[in-house]
Parts: sequence; structure tokens; C-alpha cells
Amino acid sequence: MERKLKHVTVPSSEITSQSVYLSRRDFLKAAGIFSATAFLAACGLKLPSTPGTGSGSGTPTQSPPMPDNAQGQTTDELGNPLNTFDEITNYNNYYEFSTDKQAVNPLSANFKTTPWAVEVGGLVQNPKTYALEDLLKFEQKERVYRLRCVEAWSMVIPWTGFELSDLLNEVQPMTSAKYVHFVTLMDPTQMPGEGDLLYPWPYSEGLRLDEAMQRLTIIATGLYGQPLPNPDGAPLRLLVPWKYGFKSIKAIVKIELTEERPQTMWNTIAPNEYGFYSNVNPEVDHPRWSQASERRIGELSRRPTLMFNGYADEVASLYTGMDLRANY
Repeated sequence: MERKLKHVTVPSSEITSQSVYLSRRDFLKAAGIFSATAFLAACGLKLPSTPGTGSGSGTPTQSPPMPDNAQGQTTDELGNPLNTFDEITNYNNYYEFSTDKQAVNPLSANFKTTPWAVEVGGLVQNPKTYALEDLLKFEQKERVYRLRCVEAWSMVIPWTGFELSDLLNEVQPMTSAKYVHFVTLMDPTQMPGEGDLLYPWPYSEGLRLDEAMQRLTIIATGLYGQPLPNPDGAPLRLLVPWKYGFKSIKAIVKIELTEERPQTMWNTIAPNEYGFYSNVNPEVDHPRWSQASERRIGELSRRPTLMFNGYADEVASLYTGMDLRANY
């Protein structure tokens, strides 16, 4: 049974400022608690595949209750410290701008995020086009999530956003709807990477409807108590914290409910490397590297990767009876 938690609205006036977050982190850095960024290193650790069990190194794979109001919080629910604002905004996979992670920030500096609209339709009773202002009226929650990239690096990020289920409940999915398809803005004049003919633009992603309705699935509208920065997917980014980061599509302009499983960008390009589900699973390696461990940005050593990125207690039931190696 899914845990029911009280939802707490976070007024913008009460969200802890970035300077408060960072001043505490700077103090801890000065005390020698945090280490410097390191280069990606190979590792072959293996973890048990049973959700909810220990990793063998004393690291829990279950998350304590996820608070909806994390203002001023300096760690995630497992005690992992937040990454800095600079780390989060200067190390980004965003191929619409560049395949160079550190070039995304300058290339996206002038990206126009207002006005913005999202078309929500397909198999729904009440199709609607939402302005950004409309979407910001949904209850905004502040949550700290781990982000695990398929490339085996990770971050801990304080996001602000609303549960996708709030939006889907408003448009009322039809009984025939089984999947949710997301599409990114197509505008090569602003997003130079979309001129690369090697990729099937615009970027698209998809979830099963029950995954989309899971309460941890949110549409991010901000981080560190301010509007979502351009290099992190402004103005709207999907967050599915138990899946690899490329599932978290950015700059969303269309959400469509479908009966058939939608095509997704990376699953289309390399289906042998990137599955539709893309759940974080340390037992299923990428064909070119191990997924058993990860490099947390800002740390020297590698750490074991947790099943479902540590959210197994919330989401494992979605995959009961499934072969997670075949449905990777």
C-alpha cells in the first residue's frame, strides 16, 4: 500500500534562499566533510536485486518517508548532502543544446521560457492547453531527489514542482489510456543541438500511466527555491527519481495519453542499450559499463547504486511479476 503523507504548500516567501543553502554547505566544505569532484572510474560491485534489502555495505535501499516540504533541507532522506547550485547548473546532459555537458549552461543562457504553453491531450476527457501560469497554480512541493544518470554519475538536488497526477486527474484519462507521451520544444534557432541530424528530434519520452500517476513523479518548476534554470530544463521538466536521468525530459510542450507504448528517443536510437523502462537497477549493466556503482558529483570515491535509486519501498510494487532484466 502506498504511504499517504500530508501535502504541505510551500509559499514562495517561505522557501529557503539559495544563499542559505549554500552558506551551510560552504561551512561543511570548510570543515572537510565534502570532497572535490573526481573523474569517472571503473567499478564492478554487485548488489542484491531484491527490493528493500541491504546493499551489503550497510547502505539502506529503502527510503524513509519523503517530505513534501523540504525547505532549508541540506540532505536527502538518506542523509546524502545536496549538490551545489553551480554543480547542478554546470554539468548537464541536454543534447538539444550540446553534447558537451559544460557547454549547455552558456548555450542556454538566452533560451526564452516565457510565454510557454503545454498541450495536454490524446485519450483524455478534458484536453487542454495550459499556460505556464496555469501549471504553477498546481500545489508546488519542495522535494530533495537523487538523480542517477545512465552514465553512472549522480547528484542530490532540491527541486520544486507539482505531482504529475494532479494534472492528469484534471484532464481525466480515458479507460483506454495506458501510457503518457512527452515531447520537448522543437526550435533549432534557440536549441542548436536540434540541428544535429543524427538524432530523431524533437526529444520524446514516455511512462506507463501508473508510473506517471505515482506520487514521486513530478513536473519540476524550480530548484534551490528559484525558477528552474535553463540548463536544467526550464521551464518544465519531468522527474521520475527511480529511473535514469534521460527519462526526465526537459522543456516540455506536449503531453499525450495513448493506448500504445510511445516511441522514446534513446530507446529508438539504441534499443539494445536504453530500454523503455530505464529503471535504476545495479544488477543490469549497460552494454558498455557497469551500473553497480556511481560517482556522486563532488565526491572522490564511488558508491554502490541502489535498486530503483533507493526508492524501492515506494515503487517496486509497480513491477510485481515483471522480469526487470528483460524489461530494462
